[in-house]
Amino acid sequence: MTETIVATRVNASIDETAEEVASLLDSPKRFINRELSWLEFNDRVLDEAENTAHPLLERLRFLSISASNLNEFYMVRYAGLRQQVRANVTKPSQDGLTPAQQVSQIETKAFELMLDQQALWRQLRSDLQREGIHVLEANQVDEQDFGWLRNYFDLELFPILTPQSVDPAHPFPFVPNLGLAIAATLENENGDFVTGLVLIPEFAQRFIRLPDRAGKGMRFIAVEDVIPLFMDILFPKYKEVSRCLFRVIRDSDIEIAEEAEDLVKDFEILLKQRRRGVVVQIKFTHNAPSELKALIMRNLGAVPQDEVVLDGLLGLSQLTQLISDERPELTFEPFKPRYPERISAMNGDCFLAIRHKDIIVHHPYESFDVVIEFLRQAARDPDVIAIKQTLYRTTLDSPIVAALKEAAEHGKTVTALVEIKARFDEEANLSLARDLERSGVNVVYGFIEYKTHAKASIVVRREKGKLRTYTHFGTGNYHPINAEIYTDLSLFTADPIIARDANRMFNYITANQEPPKESKGFEKVTISPTNLLPTIISLIEAEAMAAEKGNPSGIWAKMNALVDKHVIDALYSASQAGVPITLLVRGICCLRPGIKGMSESIQVKSIVGRFLEHSRILCFANGQSLPSESAKVYISSADWMHRNFRRRVEALVPIENPTVHRQVLNQIMVANINDDKQSWVMNSQGEYARTLAAEESTPFGCHEYFLQNPSLSGRGEVPLQSLPMSLVPRKRSRRV
Repeated sequence: MTETIVATRVNASIDETAEEVASLLDSPKRFINRELSWLEFNDRVLDEAENTAHPLLERLRFLSISASNLNEFYMVRYAGLRQQVRANVTKPSQDGLTPAQQVSQIETKAFELMLDQQALWRQLRSDLQREGIHVLEANQVDEQDFGWLRNYFDLELFPILTPQSVDPAHPFPFVPNLGLAIAATLENENGDFVTGLVLIPEFAQRFIRLPDRAGKGMRFIAVEDVIPLFMDILFPKYKEVSRCLFRVIRDSDIEIAEEAEDLVKDFEILLKQRRRGVVVQIKFTHNAPSELKALIMRNLGAVPQDEVVLDGLLGLSQLTQLISDERPELTFEPFKPRYPERISAMNGDCFLAIRHKDIIVHHPYESFDVVIEFLRQAARDPDVIAIKQTLYRTTLDSPIVAALKEAAEHGKTVTALVEIKARFDEEANLSLARDLERSGVNVVYGFIEYKTHAKASIVVRREKGKLRTYTHFGTGNYHPINAEIYTDLSLFTADPIIARDANRMFNYITANQEPPKESKGFEKVTISPTNLLPTIISLIEAEAMAAEKGNPSGIWAKMNALVDKHVIDALYSASQAGVPITLLVRGICCLRPGIKGMSESIQVKSIVGRFLEHSRILCFANGQSLPSESAKVYISSADWMHRNFRRRVEALVPIENPTVHRQVLNQIMVANINDDKQSWVMNSQGEYARTLAAEESTPFGCHEYFLQNPSLSGRGEVPLQSLPMSLVPRKRSRRV
């Protein structure tokens, strides 16, 4: 079969003089601002909510994701910059912007994004109504519904609501992070005024479904529209004069002191403090009276910069509550993840299949049950004597955790490295750590100054009188829910060298000793913070040297974010040497592609669609044009960011088995490069344009391709399917 690859570049190079390029290469302006690039990414997510090719309820989900993303951005990134401004920090970021300049640009861009979110909600609400899904307002409630809501209020809301008056005897209550509250000016029969406040508990149902009635369709009403219907019950003898809804966002980042003596105890304290972080934003509904806003702002210690007024729905992240299983035609068609046929052909014996040869599992197209079954078999196999496992994000009821507990209860030596510094999962990880300890698992927490972000499992098994080690390295977390929507790779191998490296990595962490600053002791696996960054730069420089000698060269890299200035500068140098570079960067990208004389051979694209692109894959030509059997191919837990190289324990693992190598390079990477259905291409200004197939062509979507075609390493005896690189090259067009 003749194999060709579509690699048409849709972003033309920008002409610069040699002097201008030299000046740019020596200037912070060679980088795009990290925070503004992230906002561009969230804009692409929001665009999927507008994409009519998606089912309606999935568009609603994209809107919810965009809102949730923006909340977290404000809680962490924006909050950190505001903290720097308050501390009078003027040191610029790598792109040359001071914290104050970044805050100013973020506020402008983020507010535009919020306005777009509200406009899209209005459109989607109208579309939902046409499909018989109605989100009612209070003035649309008839007498019959009012009676039902009164009963609902009495039984489900009244017991959990605490109405509060704000006066000298009743100070303004604490409003937690992401807290939603109703404020009202109330008047009694004597003409006396009081401010009333009702905090809506975070566990309250946000959208209440009304009883079905013939011809009415599915009907919901927001809880903040229900509570005011019964303010007379909450505040007897008062009538409402004015009212508004507001929502608070607080600084929620956690920083642990390097001299911490008890990591667990310190985190428990910090988690309690998170709810009380400094206010960084208060959103008000457009009907909020100025006096009421001023009172709220004053009592919450907010400044005018924190105020945002929106005409619409606050808390758009909770719109997922409207997604009902009753309307499957309005959601993505369900699919059943494939189970690797090679394992099935060996009677489900994971160890036998892995011994036969390496296997890579491509989630979510292939079942996460393989990972679970690997550990479950290890827990129950009398020949398994030890298990080591990293846990960065998972669930309390995770079958992975259950397997580790079962193994410990069966007398095996089980070590779980639980990363309690995983942002917003700290509390859950502390809880599961205690649960594991109660079952006899040896729980360790890693370094204070580094997060352990590498994903690895080790199973040691006694076979024919000798010990054999089976290793799993992944690009994603051991999280069964995320594995249904995140694209990730799971490599299983019995390679003894990789096993030794994995054990060395665990030993560095469990011994609580900072790894040496060189690769001493590691044979195949590369880790940070030791030598991951210099290894990647060395691989890039090798391609540049090949190009300078006139030899074939090339770099394909897939990741979630590209920020590190040293890697970016190395890529610029490689481009100037003539190396063709294709970067698949889902989110933040601080590199400027397509500038003649600096980055003209670099293309950056982002895929945003049904599944969250999360796998990290690196491919280097190594003497032949990509794709080829000689290419160096790796999977990794690390994005190309400062934190991944210097403040995290990460792993870079080579792909050497020919079948797995071909699957990752010739199938997965080529399909991603060829995608013109859910792809966006970046220009040198950091702006993105959606790519579209020419009118005479059928768009190619990598997500659909993977749903329909089995992976190569897990196909067993299934005949080889046509690869995505066999697609006929076609012209591309684009729209902004």
